[in-house]
Amino acid sequence: MIKKGIILAGGTGSRLAPMTKVTNKHLLPVYNKPMIYFPIDTLKKSGVTELLIITGAESAGDFMKLLGSGRELGVHITFRVQDGSAGIADALKLAENFVGSDNFAVVLGDNIYEESFKTFFDNFRGGAHIFLKEVAFAQRFGVATLNKQNEVVKIIEKPKNPETNFAVTGLYLYDASVFQKLKTLRRSERGEYEITDVNQQYIDEKKMKASFVKEGWSDAGTHESLFFANKLARDIALGGNMKN
Repeated sequence: MIKKGIILAGGTGSRLAPMTKVTNKHLLPVYNKPMIYFPIDTLKKSGVTELLIITGAESAGDFMKLLGSGRELGVHITFRVQDGSAGIADALKLAENFVGSDNFAVVLGDNIYEESFKTFFDNFRGGAHIFLKEVAFAQRFGVATLNKQNEVVKIIEKPKNPETNFAVTGLYLYDASVFQKLKTLRRSERGEYEITDVNQQYIDEKKMKASFVKEGWSDAGTHESLFFANKLARDIALGGNMKN
């Protein structure tokens, strides 16, 4: 069972410049809400209301001003500040005290999901679980290769020639053993600590499960994907599925 949720909302947002020149990308509007509301809603719909938001020092005050304690959104929010920007896995290290020995979920702050994952959250008992989506441009993401039993055998980060079109979306379920795995990582060629390397450790231990996202999903990290995210958010809102 998942008891706690972490939203990663740091980074420079350089791919969305100049819109991010004076603000964090996760505070940009997506249809009728700030972007950060969507990962909060994903966790809330899945039954998790104890949240940690990790962001950079230059934006922490803006997040606190917008969200406060989270009471207005029906959640409880704690904040942690990430110094620098060395990748998703590096940011996740800051959550160890918050998580303790609990199982938890991680959502990237620029990911928008249409569906609820409550069944997966309720049934999670350990290891790791990722959520895949077949996409047209898999080169932008971590890409999963499956065997004939639909088990993940490897994940390659942003491959030039992906073996499949199965993108690893920005929602992850982990047990607390992830923090020991994080301590073993080395920087990638991009100079970052990659979440893909963490996931590969779970795959090697045969403790990784994967499911496909059935309904709408988009990240919002580029101009094109932000445009698509706005359309998805509009469809969600008009369909009555957003429950803030």
